[in-house]
Amino acid sequence: MDDAKRLLDSLPACPVETTLTLIGNKWQALILRDLLSGTKRFKELQRSIGSISQKVLTSNLRTMEAQGLVHRQAYAEVPPRVEYSLTELGRSLKPVIDALWNWGESYKASLRAQSK
Repeated sequence: MDDAKRLLDSLPACPVETTLTLIGNKWQALILRDLLSGTKRFKELQRSIGSISQKVLTSNLRTMEAQGLVHRQAYAEVPPRVEYSLTELGRSLKPVIDALWNWGESYKASLRAQSK
């Protein structure tokens, strides 16, 4: 409960700003997008996102885990295996990601229509 209180105290008062704090960078939104389809290993995420470096992906996953959006499952195997999935809280961002997807599609369609 202490961690939740500390996290709550660090968030902005505005709900829009709070949401942007959690998914406001390109990488976090893309991680959410890719994990919405199910559990993925680190390299799967790195490949599907594209130009993200290992360091940046690791940093964003750790941040999102601390925020309660991503669950990290490590398996005691050789070689070690780690899988990432969305928590229930992370999955609750699906409508936000869907809205971003739909708006992006609509924007591209309007540009195509203008270019004719």
